[in-house]
Amino acid sequence: MVIYPHPDDESFGASGTIAQYRKQGVPVTYLCGTLGEMGRNMGSPTFANRETLPEIRKEELINACSKLDVELRMLGYRDKTMEFEDRRQVAEHLKDILEEIQPSLVITHYPGYAVHPDHNAMGAAAIEAVRLMSPANRPKVWAQAISTDYIKELGKPDISNDVTSVFEQKMEAILAHDSQASGIIGQFQKNWGIEDMNEAARKQLGKEQFYIWDFRE
Repeated sequence: MVIYPHPDDESFGASGTIAQYRKQGVPVTYLCGTLGEMGRNMGSPTFANRETLPEIRKEELINACSKLDVELRMLGYRDKTMEFEDRRQVAEHLKDILEEIQPSLVITHYPGYAVHPDHNAMGAAAIEAVRLMSPANRPKVWAQAISTDYIKELGKPDISNDVTSVFEQKMEAILAHDSQASGIIGQFQKNWGIEDMNEAARKQLGKEQFYIWDFRE
């Protein structure tokens, strides 16, 4: 199970790992917290506005999940408000779904090291949901940190997954999020000084890294 707050978090963050699991026949469910309706990116050139963006991002999300062959559940929270939701209530909501599906692994954001307040809040709620479960039934949790200082603060990630073998599928999922992809990949190109979109994306996203959450702490 993958638990992130926004459409495109799954594609940029963990779609290579998702694709690898699906190739092994492992079922994957994506719990997407919001529709990303408050996002700033409106396409390049612009093709969305504040009124149309929620439905556009919903369709992009459905398309990306189809390309990854995963089950999608949209949780219905509002973009940029996850930090203000009652964390225990969100955790209980997630726990109910976890106990229904009984995944062996949960992938989510690492609270405090995921840059966006929604990322941090959803990651914290997901980890709390697993913590609330019976220890005998808890899935493993892989927490993804994306802040610039996470290695300095947390040390080397426990999991460093090379996803270049499925990178074409990862790019298909990313590009399904048409309203967001060009702006984000354009920033990768700027960062690396690389004109080719696929090469810049591969350099930035060819590895997916996670920390194994220790519930004994």
